[in-house]
Amino acid sequence: MKHFLLICLLFCGIVNAQQKPTLEYYLPENDTYNKNIPTPKSIFHFELGEMHTDHTQVAHYMNEVAKASNRIFIETTGYTYENKPLQLLTISSPKNLANLDEILKRHQAVTDAGANNKDVSDMPIVVYLGYSIHGNESSGTGAAIALAYYLAASESPELEKTLEKTIILLDPCFNPDGLQRFSTWVNSNKSTNLVTDPNDREFNEMWPRGRFNHYWFDMNRDWLPVQLPESQARIRSFRKWQPNLLCDFHEMGTNSTYFFQPGEPSRTNPLTPELNQILTHKIAGYHARALDKIGSSYFIEKNYDDFYYGKGSSYPDINGSIGILFEQASSRGHAQESANGILTFPFTIRNQFTTSLSSIKASYEMRKELLEYQRDFYVKAKSDSKKSKTKAYIFGDEKDATRVNELAKILDQHKIEMLKLKEDITFNKKKFDKNVSYIIPVEQKNTKLINAIFDRETKFKDSLFYDISTWSFDLAFNLNFEGINSLAQAGEKYEPLKKNGLVTKKSDIGYLIEWTDYESPKLLNLIFSKNLRVRTTKQPFISAGKTYSYGSLFIPVQNQQIDSDAIFNYLNTIITDYSIEIAAVETGFTEGINLGNPNFITLSQPKVAMIVGQGVDASDAGEIWHLFDQKAAMPLTKLNIDQLQNSDLNRYTTLILPNGNYSGISAKVVSKIEQWTQNGGTLIAYQDAIKWLNDAKFIDLTFKTVKSEAKKVSFEQAYDYRGAQLISGAIFETKLDLSHPINFGMPRNTMPIFRNTSIIIEPNKNSFNNPIQYTKNPLISGYVSKQNLELLKESVPFQSIKKGDGKIIVFTDNTNFRAFWLGTEKLLWNAIFFSNLM
Repeated sequence: MKHFLLICLLFCGIVNAQQKPTLEYYLPENDTYNKNIPTPKSIFHFELGEMHTDHTQVAHYMNEVAKASNRIFIETTGYTYENKPLQLLTISSPKNLANLDEILKRHQAVTDAGANNKDVSDMPIVVYLGYSIHGNESSGTGAAIALAYYLAASESPELEKTLEKTIILLDPCFNPDGLQRFSTWVNSNKSTNLVTDPNDREFNEMWPRGRFNHYWFDMNRDWLPVQLPESQARIRSFRKWQPNLLCDFHEMGTNSTYFFQPGEPSRTNPLTPELNQILTHKIAGYHARALDKIGSSYFIEKNYDDFYYGKGSSYPDINGSIGILFEQASSRGHAQESANGILTFPFTIRNQFTTSLSSIKASYEMRKELLEYQRDFYVKAKSDSKKSKTKAYIFGDEKDATRVNELAKILDQHKIEMLKLKEDITFNKKKFDKNVSYIIPVEQKNTKLINAIFDRETKFKDSLFYDISTWSFDLAFNLNFEGINSLAQAGEKYEPLKKNGLVTKKSDIGYLIEWTDYESPKLLNLIFSKNLRVRTTKQPFISAGKTYSYGSLFIPVQNQQIDSDAIFNYLNTIITDYSIEIAAVETGFTEGINLGNPNFITLSQPKVAMIVGQGVDASDAGEIWHLFDQKAAMPLTKLNIDQLQNSDLNRYTTLILPNGNYSGISAKVVSKIEQWTQNGGTLIAYQDAIKWLNDAKFIDLTFKTVKSEAKKVSFEQAYDYRGAQLISGAIFETKLDLSHPINFGMPRNTMPIFRNTSIIIEPNKNSFNNPIQYTKNPLISGYVSKQNLELLKESVPFQSIKKGDGKIIVFTDNTNFRAFWLGTEKLLWNAIFFSNLM
């Protein structure tokens, strides 16, 4: 009987799924609509939800609606890597739009100093609604289309009244590149008679899937690092408007229902004010009532948290706003069987549209409360900062202006005030050069955000995290960083460090370049592109009174393919884009070792390939691709796993295996890679790829694993217990042997490393084979279980293993994490450029 009822339920659902949706399905009942506003169907030539709209269609519709409505102002805030426009619609009453500059000025004043006397009772509320930051979570953008139509066309007196006191910022698609990829997939695999079987190709995207942007980044982790153009555009909009409420619309597993915040109470970042969560809970009541009205199921305070401030729903919480995450069960296509019956794409759109309206309603009815909360947040922040014993933070690196400038650029995008140094100072044995250092005053508007960016924490209420447990930016950039109790050395306001690269003068002997600047690998590759011969040093030396450390580069003038004048002119041409000095050599009779010493090794231009495809972690692979393409302007060949058998590996000097599962590689391909390595290739493997190499007998490493038994743990607690054994994102201290090529150019003999894996390797019996090693007390910030911390002590995150004439280089940790861990990115470059020295 049960089976019969289930079959009937599925059959009825399938029949219902075949019915074409209409616009009325989404919209509130009993409204009338302005006939001059184009409906989605009039532009797309299909009903909303009947097909998946691609970004070109979305952008076109938003432009057409804005053209027809006096309630909408539309602008392009930026462009994606694939050159798709990022749109922002400002929606309000015609009167407000005509007076928008004045409203913006008044709203910004709420967050300024002295705002405690500010009366907000007659001010409009600002609501930011953002959709589909994961491209294959497209019900959000579908809801944005319906919402744009409704806000432009509805003649409801209630809406007109709401718009008089509300400024709505509608961001219809956070991730155009991903949405385009996903919509193309599902539409091209859609059957006329909808197939709801979850095994169908429509619901199973090919790698890397539409979740990610062009470089396969999860953009909902980039609100703090702002490394991507999409993020930079939305942070500009956020900082401009300082919205009172930001809503971030996502999707989750097909068999779930609907989630909205608050999330897990014990997993809220302690820097978030308690009142923030109280207001979040009050707003949740609006969503519950709206979803009850249409009969949709939902839940709160489960699975999701409010901890990492780099997510769209958490970033507002440290900026005087309220961030709300919405998660709709995903149809991942047009209609799919689920534990709750047939889940259709129109149904998912309707839920997201419904909570979009409830968010606007909550904002309007809680307007004064939310504005006062924002005002008081900044008043308290100012008051707290005045009481702080630490008056400022100072950061810098005298050997690497680029890393200093890159961190300053991030802080500037978040509108954090910085000052220059008046003169060089030394603090806690750390030197801060006035030309490559900045001071961050604690007493400023965004002091709470400063705390969040540089926060270090090792004690937590909860041991589970939806994302990483720490992200301290000074550690990520591996810069000198100190809190100081005076602003006596503070000078003029921040200005970006100017590129001041130069060639000191012409030489007929050669030129020297330190390997310390972040962009030195990019410069080396550019020098190689001119077919110039370059050597590097395995020992420090002194030239013209200046010490050159391990890895410094020497470009001899003699026996090059071009003459000395051409070399000098070329170096002068390219160096203007760098903050690096190219020093002319006056004599080869340098101190320590001479420039003709055998410890100077000739380098070869690397040709690098990376394995991608099914099983490979797309985000980790994308970070490497982005590093090569955007940061080093260096070509990287991406080889699909399924084309390895027919690929000529001899074209490449280096092959990178990002984190992933490589068990599907055939024995023939394994043999091919092994032979290539033995013939002189460099194989670089990250995280789980190391285990595959070990299982395939490429290498022989010993892993350390936790041996623990769950005692007094109930079945209900088992999930949390297992989760607590993971290292989901913490920062640890390592000690470095600076004479080893893997550490060439590193600023000091200790280095913070980010770790989000439980792969732990025993050190080699020979100490010189352990150039990077965790210290005896390695935890700097973040959560790690006691058992894992014990195992991690004095283990190693790196090994270089000789294989015939080649090398296998392994990293247990992601040295390129989310493109903002600049402090460890050079490890990969060293593995590529200096592998023959290891």
